[in-house]
Amino acid sequence: MTAETHEITPRPEASDKLWYAGIAAAAVVGWLAYGQLIPFSEWVTALFPVARISHTGEAIAFFAYDVPKVLLLLTSIVFVTGVLRSWFSPEKTRAILAGKREILGYPLAAMLGVLTPFCSCSSVPLFIGFVSAGVPLGVTFSFLIAGPMVGPVGLGLLYGLVGWKIATIYLVFGFSIATIAGYVMGKMGLERYLQDWVRDLNAGPVGDLPEEKITFVDRLKTGVEQVREIVGNVWIWVLIGIGIGALIHGYVPEAMMLTIMGNDAWWSVPAAVVVGVPMYTNAAGVIPIVEALLGKGAALGTTLAFMMSVIALSLPEMIILKQVLTLRLIAIFIAVVASGILATGFLFNAIL
Repeated sequence: MTAETHEITPRPEASDKLWYAGIAAAAVVGWLAYGQLIPFSEWVTALFPVARISHTGEAIAFFAYDVPKVLLLLTSIVFVTGVLRSWFSPEKTRAILAGKREILGYPLAAMLGVLTPFCSCSSVPLFIGFVSAGVPLGVTFSFLIAGPMVGPVGLGLLYGLVGWKIATIYLVFGFSIATIAGYVMGKMGLERYLQDWVRDLNAGPVGDLPEEKITFVDRLKTGVEQVREIVGNVWIWVLIGIGIGALIHGYVPEAMMLTIMGNDAWWSVPAAVVVGVPMYTNAAGVIPIVEALLGKGAALGTTLAFMMSVIALSLPEMIILKQVLTLRLIAIFIAVVASGILATGFLFNAIL
């Protein structure tokens, strides 16, 4: 009697099905929660004995909206990049973007930022995902700069405010700053200034199993582990950073800014940048301030420099980045980007 051997395809285990169902349920809950952020922020604000249109009411609403938004973005992006990273080790990622192809990475990352409707703090989660996946640091900086500075929301509002010619020049300058600054920082070899735990993430391939033995559930588990490690390191700084941003958002010193930016002195551009850096709002939030400043006679280049500094170099963004970058790297980032912003402000004032 001859025994025949049949190859049996293994069926997914019950635990695997639970993983698939759990991830799908989490995605649906997150998507529904994201759509309810504005009503949620209004509900939270209404719990406090303050007028909604007061400075305190604005600050509370801003905090209640931005904290869950950024944490949802951070969690989802880190999870997705963690799953993808199970296919691409840091070595593979760097190899793909090495040499001539890396040159294309800077403008491509800047273009991705231009097409992404994120403010500075909302861009940080994707920046962290890129860095943890081993994408070259300079390329990730190109995205981080372009995202808030020349995103579609702010650019569209700027077109309506100052016309297509000036808005197009602004787009070109913002895109150029992001590309060149990323390239310069990429050539400076700054990876050693990442925080230790980020460098550890990039130290080698993810997982202990050979790649051919990793199941899709294993990859999902890798994504969850990345969320636990990365979000666990930065969540408190997200709260602190956005808390500071909310206070600044609610108490914008517009009269002082008008005094500084209505001045034709040479120092008005750097003064506008210094004033803008500690502030925090997104492009849509800063456009009304820009409109008011221009209406009061502020110089266009000075005002645009202020706008760039608010949305590309905000203090809350720097506080969150502190958990990924060392203070030295943050200082280099600020110096490089601020130099581009200053050049833009002076040039606009000179030609317009």
